[in-house]
Amino acid sequence: MLKELNERKNELRKLSEQYKEKRNELNAHASELASKRNELNKRTKDLINEAQEYKKLRDENNKMVQENKDKRDELNSEANKLYSKIEKIRSKNNIDGPSLKEIEKEIQRLEFTQQTEVLTPQKEKELVNKIQDLRKQYETKKEQLENNTEIQKLSEEAQEYRDEASKYHEALAEYAQKAQEYHNYMVQTFKKADQIREEADETHKQFVEYQDTADEQHKKFIAIQKDMRDIEKEIRNLKKSEPRGKKVDKESADKDAETIFSQFKSGEKKLTTESLLTLQKSGFLKKK
Repeated sequence: MLKELNERKNELRKLSEQYKEKRNELNAHASELASKRNELNKRTKDLINEAQEYKKLRDENNKMVQENKDKRDELNSEANKLYSKIEKIRSKNNIDGPSLKEIEKEIQRLEFTQQTEVLTPQKEKELVNKIQDLRKQYETKKEQLENNTEIQKLSEEAQEYRDEASKYHEALAEYAQKAQEYHNYMVQTFKKADQIREEADETHKQFVEYQDTADEQHKKFIAIQKDMRDIEKEIRNLKKSEPRGKKVDKESADKDAETIFSQFKSGEKKLTTESLLTLQKSGFLKKK
């Protein structure tokens, strides 16, 4: 019995070491995954903070876009009021048609066409005649306006508003471009953060799986440790009770043998094979 218990204890010790080794291996891998997950979460947080900075810059530039737009529209509105006055004066003084600036732009457009496009002689002649007519129209209107100081003054003032509005429009365009760039950076960075967050979530999932498996191995290890302690306790108890047990068994056997022999002598009982074995085992026959 003692030998069997020791053999069982040795088997359990080997199995315990296997569970312990597997548990430690799984915990080590779980620790690596935890470190990787934490690093990915940190990168995700950093990217989100970076994206928030881009968002802040985008919003600041959009605010500037709106401010410059309001200024531009305000100046254009003032210019339009003056042009309305000019149109009333022109109508009153029979000075109709496009403004000097519009005529000048049309002349420049036609001259560019003449210089860059291949035209038939007839088409080129028509184009030249049209340019000449516009020049005459320009000079006539210029003379009319120069003679009308009120229109001239209003035109100059309106043009100043237009020029100032153009500056705000240019600034608006620059801020709008920057706002779009920061918006694109923000979207890209948030997208990257989402990708890394998904990777972190998957790593955490793996971490939990390894940790749960390690916990199972640990529970098995603890259970075997308990079984080993129980066996060791049983072995200790067996070793303590073994000498006393032998003595008790011998005393009991001697008593049984004496009873059997007494009954045999008095004729109360015949000797059977079992009775003879009891007498022989106790050594009673040798004594007699």
